Amino acid sequence: MRRSLVFTLFLAFCLSAPAALAQSGLRTEGDVASAQSAYEAEVPVNSQSDADRSGALARALGAVLGKLSGDRSAMTRPGVAQALRGAVNMVESYDYRQDQSVSASGAPSFRTLLVARFRPDDVDGLVAALGLPVWPQPRPKPVVWLAIDDGSGPRLVGVQQSNAARPLLDRAVERGFRLGLPGGGAAEQALVGAIWRQDSGAVARASSRYSPPMQLIGKLYRASGGGWMADWVFVDGGRELAKWSTRDGDARRAMAGGADGAADALVKRYAKAAVAGAAGTYRIRVTGIRSAADYLRVAAALQAVPVVRVIMPVQAGGEQLELDLELLSGLQGLNRMLGADSVLQPLAPPGEDEPPVSTGPAEYRVQ
Repeated sequence: MRRSLVFTLFLAFCLSAPAALAQSGLRTEGDVASAQSAYEAEVPVNSQSDADRSGALARALGAVLGKLSGDRSAMTRPGVAQALRGAVNMVESYDYRQDQSVSASGAPSFRTLLVARFRPDDVDGLVAALGLPVWPQPRPKPVVWLAIDDGSGPRLVGVQQSNAARPLLDRAVERGFRLGLPGGGAAEQALVGAIWRQDSGAVARASSRYSPPMQLIGKLYRASGGGWMADWVFVDGGRELAKWSTRDGDARRAMAGGADGAADALVKRYAKAAVAGAAGTYRIRVTGIRSAADYLRVAAALQAVPVVRVIMPVQAGGEQLELDLELLSGLQGLNRMLGADSVLQPLAPPGEDEPPVSTGPAEYRVQ
């Protein structure tokens, strides 16, 4: 009885903050997954002013790019930070909502969230132009076989104890996928020993009734020296794709690290880079340059494109100008970022094998 009581208290500890949020109207993992598409994100904002909204939209677009790619380092890729400045031009709609939480002392606090929805075609074009990996939809829903030992022996977390796994489930949603829990019957509870030994074969066999055949196997326990340790194995079709450990003073953060490792393993195996051409230097010839103002318009249009790193004038004559462009992607990526309304338009959009500098310039015109 003491063991059961201790485990119950541990679950309450794990969920104390999330439970308070849930009571204040925070949606559950299933609700969030259904309410938020891959092109929608919520971010905290200090106020509803124009200045705060601009920065929040950039962060929301960054969250969307992270979900689409599944890559948690997507924001550090070349050109992405610059591209986020144009988030306002991709917004389909936005609104605000209030989120309330209750501290341990019982004092309520409030924060404002900006809910932003972006136009899928615009975001897809940006992803392709930047050459970000794309994690295709629909995405799998691996089963989590998580055992927790709070000091009184390991116990399986089944669907009836889903609140105890909430930090893990919510982090998976933030990474763009969902995790499921086993039913937790007597036969599955008996798997605790196999989970603790990280016997992925035994767990995979027991998980055969679930689909897809993917398992996230984890054990969470008190670490020596304080804090919490979680050891993880991710299995896909009976094959171990990754092993990792997370340690933190907060059990919820140690647990959430399981979703990050699973997402990283899935992205590594299934995500594909969008076709935007190879990075390099490309020569273009621009016609219709009739004045210095036209030249400045062309320069401004190119400088506003995140995939353009360097612009090097080569020669000018008549109404033509030749430039070498150092691009993060090929000319396909450049053309997607220019868009139909740009002052600079390709005369013949290049195919997948765009001409590099050595094979002659690609033709553009000023409009």
